[in-house]
Amino acid sequence: MSEKLWGGRFSKGMADVVEKFTESVSYDCRLFPQDIRGSIAHAKMLGKQGIIPAEDSAKIVKGLEAIYARWEKGEVVFDTSAEDVHMNAEKMLFAEIGAAAGRLHTARSRNDQVCTDVRLYMMDEIDAIAGLIDDFCKVIVDAADRYKDAVLPGYTHMQHAQPVLLGHYFMAYCCMLERDKARFIDCRKRVAVLPLGSGALAGTTFPIDRDFVARELGFDSVSENSLDSVADRDFISEFLSAASILMIHLSRFAEETVIWNTSEFGFVTLDDSVTTGSSIMPQKKNPDVAELVRGKSARVIADLMSLLTLQKGLPMTYNRDLQEDKEPLFDAVDTVKLSLSAFALMLDTAVYNVDIMYKKAGESYSTATDLADALVRAGLPFRSAHAQVGALVAYCVDKGKEFDDLTEEEIKKYAPDAPDGVKEMLTVEASVAARKAKGGTAPVNVKNSVEKRK
Repeated sequence: MSEKLWGGRFSKGMADVVEKFTESVSYDCRLFPQDIRGSIAHAKMLGKQGIIPAEDSAKIVKGLEAIYARWEKGEVVFDTSAEDVHMNAEKMLFAEIGAAAGRLHTARSRNDQVCTDVRLYMMDEIDAIAGLIDDFCKVIVDAADRYKDAVLPGYTHMQHAQPVLLGHYFMAYCCMLERDKARFIDCRKRVAVLPLGSGALAGTTFPIDRDFVARELGFDSVSENSLDSVADRDFISEFLSAASILMIHLSRFAEETVIWNTSEFGFVTLDDSVTTGSSIMPQKKNPDVAELVRGKSARVIADLMSLLTLQKGLPMTYNRDLQEDKEPLFDAVDTVKLSLSAFALMLDTAVYNVDIMYKKAGESYSTATDLADALVRAGLPFRSAHAQVGALVAYCVDKGKEFDDLTEEEIKKYAPDAPDGVKEMLTVEASVAARKAKGGTAPVNVKNSVEKRK
């Protein structure tokens, strides 16, 4: 028991099963660099404020820097009997500098210390994720530029709806990802609030300088309420919510990639580097990256649900339950970062089969709305135009014809107000070109959208 840094109150050692059950260093060791950074800033502040002797402050900082250097070289070994990352770091410091290490924990608790570590970690990871979103958006923009003239069928209810440009389709996901990035960046504002100095729950009696520590660590501000600082994990919930929304966007993109990669669609051919084979069927080439992104969205959503459920019944302030906040966070961070990187590679190496897309775009009467619009411009109310075109489509279905197969006379039999040369309005090229209103699929809009991002 004497090995425990908090063991003075206890006369009996912890049972092995309890020690194994309560340890967190096996996963919160990921916070080690943030823990060292936070401790260095805290030690500097203690010395500056005269709370501990200046020579001890300097000795602590030097010792922590030496430990950090060993960590960077991969030479740090964690001890699960020391419970968590904080106790491991403190034991290493005792071994490094001796008794002066005992002054480091002045005016702080593991409660505000762990919140500081997690927030520092999240600030770093939000920046990394924002960078990966930018990288993915660059791949999307390049694809949109490369296929800016390609036409494909747009879908509603998984039925042919209207022709759209492939570049317009890609830029839709770029818009989604931009909002995802904005959510992470906005979340970062609430993450970058320093809790250190809140103590266990009530603050500290020492004359600390929290603003100094905030500046040292890159926080934007300090927390206002010590109870709130150690009790709540809403900033992690917000991050996991942003991560879940991002993964849902990726999952939808992945689902379409899986569908488009089938022989039934044949819209896209995926590179060998992002696909796998079958152990029994030699001909198979499976879109595993897309399928796994689709699957991994479920675990990030589960991470969010786990954390929300964890918090829902907790009384003020800190409870050991909150030890369970880290694994969902770490899992979501890893999953999001890897999904973004793998998906970007899959998209960057994909070949889109524009001839197949073009052929399909003209099928299933996808330009029916263009004919209705032409009738409206000729003076008909839209509902009357809709009815006439619907009757024409019914005729085509009955006769097994597409619009391309019709004569102008056949069209005018059902839509007598159709202008001369109406068949030229019903091509897929004319359809996409006519949609010039802001946000539409017209080539000029796609070009402007791509150039804006470039």
